[in-house]
Amino acid sequence: MDLVLLSRLQFAMTVFFHFIFVPLSIGLGLWIACLETTYLKTKDEKWRTMADFWGKIFAICYAFGIVTGFAMTFQFGTNWGAYSEYMGDIFASPLALEALVAFFLESTFFGVWLATGRNRQKLKTISMWLVTLGMSISALWIITANGFMQNPVGYTLAEDGSKVLMSDFGAVMTNPYVWYMLIHTLLAAYLLGGAVVVGISAYHLLKKSNVDIFKTSMKYGLVIMLIAALLLPPLGSSYGQYISEVQPLKAAAMDAVWESGEGHPLYLIQIPGKDGNIVAALGIPKLGSFFLTGDFNGEVKGLNEYDEIPPVPIVFTSFRLMLILGAVFIIQAALGLFLIRKKDFGESKISRKYMKMMMYSILLPYIAIMLGWVVAEVGRQPWIVYGLLKTPDAVSATVPAIQVAFTLVLLTLFYLILGILNIYLIRRHVIAGPKPLKEGN
Repeated sequence: MDLVLLSRLQFAMTVFFHFIFVPLSIGLGLWIACLETTYLKTKDEKWRTMADFWGKIFAICYAFGIVTGFAMTFQFGTNWGAYSEYMGDIFASPLALEALVAFFLESTFFGVWLATGRNRQKLKTISMWLVTLGMSISALWIITANGFMQNPVGYTLAEDGSKVLMSDFGAVMTNPYVWYMLIHTLLAAYLLGGAVVVGISAYHLLKKSNVDIFKTSMKYGLVIMLIAALLLPPLGSSYGQYISEVQPLKAAAMDAVWESGEGHPLYLIQIPGKDGNIVAALGIPKLGSFFLTGDFNGEVKGLNEYDEIPPVPIVFTSFRLMLILGAVFIIQAALGLFLIRKKDFGESKISRKYMKMMMYSILLPYIAIMLGWVVAEVGRQPWIVYGLLKTPDAVSATVPAIQVAFTLVLLTLFYLILGILNIYLIRRHVIAGPKPLKEGN
């Protein structure tokens, strides 16, 4: 058994499972904060009912997100001991601030929000906005730590080269990679939140249950989806140009560029093989260079220039699928708003098909988000800290592979149980539908 591979599989499994709950919590948190604010201003019971219904789903996801986050952090001290020693001076500060500032803020006011009755609506509303703020700050600190791994800045090496030492905390915080990824992640979370609202609303509209509530939910969910989906492509294009500067290896893998050159085309059909296995057709001249450099004649450094490269098919395919899904989201949101403008909420045959499509499309933003992280993390290989520390050198050599395999199996079974429980709780709540509270509660 390969110790490095097992350690990577275990970390990937725990991170991916944890990230099922994180972006949905962020996306729904902003939505619920807006619902709470609207009810505070209007005192219209419709908004109160919506806040309670969507708030229950948020509460379930938030609770599961906390539970699944613990196993992920423990691995830094078990499976990735060498990484923790090498990166401890840099990595510890953002994680400590995430726990002391962001997590305490969001978890404290999450409890306040849950415990506060509707007779104190102002406190309930403020609490949810603080939860939303706390989750965003938490994302900032986590991505700050990850940003150093992608683009190391503000550091010096120890005299013996055994670890990195922080020399400029301001440079670590203002790392451009952090802000590209933070905005991209938050927009993706809002898109996911909007898609979940739309999908669940479509289910109830097809059933003709609580029609007024879910018409409103679908309308605003589609607006959130469309805004986020339209903002993501230009941001992604800027990110690609930035990556070509700081991680040219990843940029080449994203587009499967093997030979260096200027004016690289963008191929609409491409299989990212090597040497004689490359299949490329329908190339749009110079567009590949423009996306990666901002210049139609820009030079792209090919993968053949490097001694070690990431798994190109995984990075390339993930990147392409993410782009395709991005276009799908724009079309879905625009079509939904067009039908709503015609006041068609499941009345026509086309609208009913659209509602069913959106029900089954709830998982698509999840897939797009996961594909994005695959591009970011797998595309960085063989480096765990780009240009400084390689992944095989970061594992805990003293931990036997059999122990990692054993804990991988246990964690997989544990997460499987949690996943089934989460689906059961949310499904039961969604099927039951919203239940307006009695006055005074």
